[in-house]
Amino acid sequence: MTAKPIFIDFGIPREVAAESHRYPDDVFARLSDDATQIISRYPSPRSALLPLLHLVQSVDGYITPAGIGFCAQQLGLTTAEVTAVSTFYSMYRREETGDYLVGVCTNTLCAVMGGDQILADLREYLEIEVGQTTPDGSITLEHVECNAACDYAPVVMVNWEFFDNQTPRSGRDLVDALRSGEQVTPSRGAPLCKFRETARILAGFADERDGASDAAEPGAPTLAGHRIARERQMQAPAPGASDDVAGPDDEQAAAESSADKPAPAPSADVPPGGKAS
Repeated sequence: MTAKPIFIDFGIPREVAAESHRYPDDVFARLSDDATQIISRYPSPRSALLPLLHLVQSVDGYITPAGIGFCAQQLGLTTAEVTAVSTFYSMYRREETGDYLVGVCTNTLCAVMGGDQILADLREYLEIEVGQTTPDGSITLEHVECNAACDYAPVVMVNWEFFDNQTPRSGRDLVDALRSGEQVTPSRGAPLCKFRETARILAGFADERDGASDAAEPGAPTLAGHRIARERQMQAPAPGASDDVAGPDDEQAAAESSADKPAPAPSADVPPGGKAS
């Protein structure tokens, strides 16, 4: 597979970039007002780069040359500096993204539990490859790395919201609902909004969705370890307890560690034949 070229010309002076890739005046004015709010939250202006990238992504649906130039101009950075950050993080898109970014986790546990099959099934069902968008602009399909939701594997994420314990059938039902315009609610969190709206929230602006600030209760799979520990009356050592007290588990671990040690290397006392002289 041939790597896709980065679309930004590295090292363009920010003054030139601002003129050659500039938003229309009304969009620029609105973004400038938003950027002023964001930058004011940070003691150092360049610390605002990550939320500013989300801000321009909320306008374009991905990181464009205009967005790169805008961020550089606002923060007094070069386009090369902004590009280096925007291409490092996978949440910043390099190509136009659909209304719903559907990511299937294909890391170890999700893959074992069926994530690979879900992704393969969605590729066939949507008739697109990973990284592509459906012709109607509704769904962009991607595979994602671990999202720290292994207790609910396999997991599908839509605009970075969790859909737990998925199957090929539920994956197809999910994208059908998204494409038909139904209001879809993830396993945890508020009802979905579209990708550009999500990007604006990630830029640091208020999330107006009902229930957006409600804390989700941990489910049974998440609490399984806690439940087992309580049933077996397990507890952490008391503060200040000595680390020198050895129990049965420590003795077993020491024996296994000793068994795993390699044989001693030849020396003056132990020749290569293995017998002392």
